[in-house]
Amino acid sequence: MLLLALKVTLAPSFVVGASLAARRFGARIGGLIGGLPVVAGPILLAYAIAHGRAFAAGAAAGTLLGLVSLTAFVVVYARLAARLPWSASMLGGWVAFSLGTLLFSLVSVPAGGALLLAGAALLAGLAALPRPRGSVRAHNPPPAWDLPLRAGCALALVLALTALAGWLGPQLSGLLAPFPIIATVLATFTHAQRGRDELLLMQRGMVSGFGAFALFFFTLAVTLRHVSTPAAFALASAVALTAQAAVLLLSTRAAAPAANEG
Repeated sequence: MLLLALKVTLAPSFVVGASLAARRFGARIGGLIGGLPVVAGPILLAYAIAHGRAFAAGAAAGTLLGLVSLTAFVVVYARLAARLPWSASMLGGWVAFSLGTLLFSLVSVPAGGALLLAGAALLAGLAALPRPRGSVRAHNPPPAWDLPLRAGCALALVLALTALAGWLGPQLSGLLAPFPIIATVLATFTHAQRGRDELLLMQRGMVSGFGAFALFFFTLAVTLRHVSTPAAFALASAVALTAQAAVLLLSTRAAAPAANEG
């Protein structure tokens, strides 16, 4: 029942929360919040409960490599969105994620090396993302069914992903844990409803937030074999939230001069 509750409540709730934050504070802040490991984190917790701490520690190291594939999804989606609709951009991003997963499934990288690869991917991703071409325009309020549909899409994706984990092993389970569930839902809905410029703001914020994602799973990878599951997840959460708060503060300070100039 605990595993079912994690699957049914956390991912859809977080998609709704990130969507509301984007409406209230802007697409970049919504994307930054979407970069937190609130989908992959509960999936790793479910792994630890169902398969043990050693399995979850191995999966956490794999998840760091999976973050490279997740960044590839974001960049490929953004590049395709200039000329293709959301559906084709999504499929292209999923192909990029799948190719990265296939590549990393063939190698074994220790947690430290995986963290370095993830960090390099984040910097490369920020450099490769296109920049918005104009200012964000006003939009009509979204329909009443918007948030329930976003939550339902997130739930369907997380249930399909966790159903596979039992027979994939820790490496491949970890690589699939960062499958772009929130990134897909936020990107497709933003792209379809609010256009490419707001999509790019959201995706740039999301990639900026992936550093906290990486630190969360690195902390799990190096602590789960030595401390209890609650202690490891509490420490990883504290590290991730501290890192994300720092990024948010820096983003706010960087945006203030631009707003004053405007």
